[in-house]
Amino acid sequence: MKDYNEDSRVVLTLDAGGTNFVFSAIKGNEVIFGPVSIPSEAHDLRLCLNNIVKGFRNIRKNIAEKPVAISFAFPGPADYPRGIIGKLPNLPAFSEGGVPLGSILEKEFNLPVFINNDGNLFAYGEAISGFLPYLNKMLADGGSPKRFNNLIGVTLGTGFGGGLVVNKELVIGDNSNAGEVWLLRNKLFMNANTEDSISTPALRNKYAAYAEVEEMLTPKEIYEVAIRKRNGNRDAAIRVFAELAIALGDALANVTTLIDGPVVLGGGIASASMLFLDTVVGEMNSTFVNHDHREFNRLACQVFNLEKKDELARFIKGEKRTINFEGIQSLEYDPLARIGIGTSRLGASRAIALGAYAIALKTLDNQ
Repeated sequence: MKDYNEDSRVVLTLDAGGTNFVFSAIKGNEVIFGPVSIPSEAHDLRLCLNNIVKGFRNIRKNIAEKPVAISFAFPGPADYPRGIIGKLPNLPAFSEGGVPLGSILEKEFNLPVFINNDGNLFAYGEAISGFLPYLNKMLADGGSPKRFNNLIGVTLGTGFGGGLVVNKELVIGDNSNAGEVWLLRNKLFMNANTEDSISTPALRNKYAAYAEVEEMLTPKEIYEVAIRKRNGNRDAAIRVFAELAIALGDALANVTTLIDGPVVLGGGIASASMLFLDTVVGEMNSTFVNHDHREFNRLACQVFNLEKKDELARFIKGEKRTINFEGIQSLEYDPLARIGIGTSRLGASRAIALGAYAIALKTLDNQ
């Protein structure tokens, strides 16, 4: 996987929120201008599109280098490879769908335009410049022959988002719908999806219900109640994070049966991982019981909490040994099938930006 830290090319990027659009220019994995914020004008399509164009114009006129592409995350559903945005519930301007945003920007700036969702770009940014290289360096420094080429990235914030990297390639899917983890079944509420327990609204609503209060605390405030940094119902705070952990662990166990690779968590709620990551790992390492009441491991590999020093050390050490077989040169072998789960080394916003930068340059190089 190419390292873009020394790349001299410039890419214009955008962080698209429901209230504001934030524009930047990136070169060599560093922001060289921005961020510059402009209201999204999400109620009116023409105003919204005009502000997107205005934001990129502003960035372009303030940098000396000529950009090679525009690349950014934008909400879906969308036909991302073709740059067509569908009906968006959180951006009313796009309520009718079928907006050729990529083509509009290509025509305006005469540049290739790459659009993706934030979960995909988060995962790719962490695979290129964050969690995956961090993990493989730790293994190399520890003398392990083990290396990882896959990554599952999930964001825990306003919603529950995800992205998949397989053999260091971003998986988008035939309908631009790969990694839609928010639609997995919720273990706690079998007729609900996972986002019903793994999101900011879920934490706020459930804390208010369990604490029997009308005040709607933020996830950060609920976390502070749980660690006794803020007054409130600590039992209710701990309960909502425990439920999040069970739903998240179950979801990630399902994903890792298909994508055999480590998991990185990002987004605001991930900063409270000390409260729930052990439970997530416990859920992933739990057992099933078959028809004759025999227990067996839920996953074919062991899951480690990489935010704990002792588990990180065991993960790095593995079970390395040397195989000597007649007529075969000595081979290093580590039979411990394992994956690790930890938090972002970049922060979600930076990971998304670097993912957008890398996907643009990689696509241009391949062309």
